[in-house]
Amino acid sequence: MKRLRYVLLGLLLAAAVLPIITVLALRWIDPPVSAFMLRSHWSANADGPSIYYLWADMDRISPDLALAAVAAEDQTFPRHGGFVWSQIRKVVTQGQARGASSITQQTAKNLFLWPGRSYIRKGIEAYLTFWMELLWPKARILEMYLNVAQFGDHIYGAEAAARRLFGTRADALSAEQAALMAAVLPNPLRYNASRPGPYVRERQAWILQQMRQLGHGHLAAILK
Repeated sequence: MKRLRYVLLGLLLAAAVLPIITVLALRWIDPPVSAFMLRSHWSANADGPSIYYLWADMDRISPDLALAAVAAEDQTFPRHGGFVWSQIRKVVTQGQARGASSITQQTAKNLFLWPGRSYIRKGIEAYLTFWMELLWPKARILEMYLNVAQFGDHIYGAEAAARRLFGTRADALSAEQAALMAAVLPNPLRYNASRPGPYVRERQAWILQQMRQLGHGHLAAILK
């Protein structure tokens, strides 16, 4: 019985420590794949596409795309510690789910976890978010987010999306193209940045307006 207790304690310790080691390593190592990419690969038809993913360092991603993503998904990203508490309170009191997850939380989910809203997944996500905010600079979190985010069917990362959707490089994206890419982030399987419908166009216009209001100085402190 005592031996079993030690085994269980060891397993719990490993479960707590291994994610921290992984997060720390990914501060410097660019991931070859993410959990969401693996899921997309496994669910792909044998004769269809698997995933299209190309890594791009932050200095090879358009500043407009970085600003568009923050404007669309998490405007308090430069200031918060991983959680947007005002949005979380809305979830608790009003049942409003959209917009509650910070960019750091979304990065943790896309990189390590699976879709869904179970308490177990959200708990693991919160644990990973805490360590990512503690061990990574904000620039690394945003760089990781833009590289593992899904922008279309089997399309992951800013570079792959820029090439596939607009025939250009991630560092050459215009503000309008960047806003379109950010507009589809909530549901990249339903919406298409290269063939935008009325909803995506409306959201693009709102994102561009937010980008103008925030300005590139909004991210200057974390991207210097």
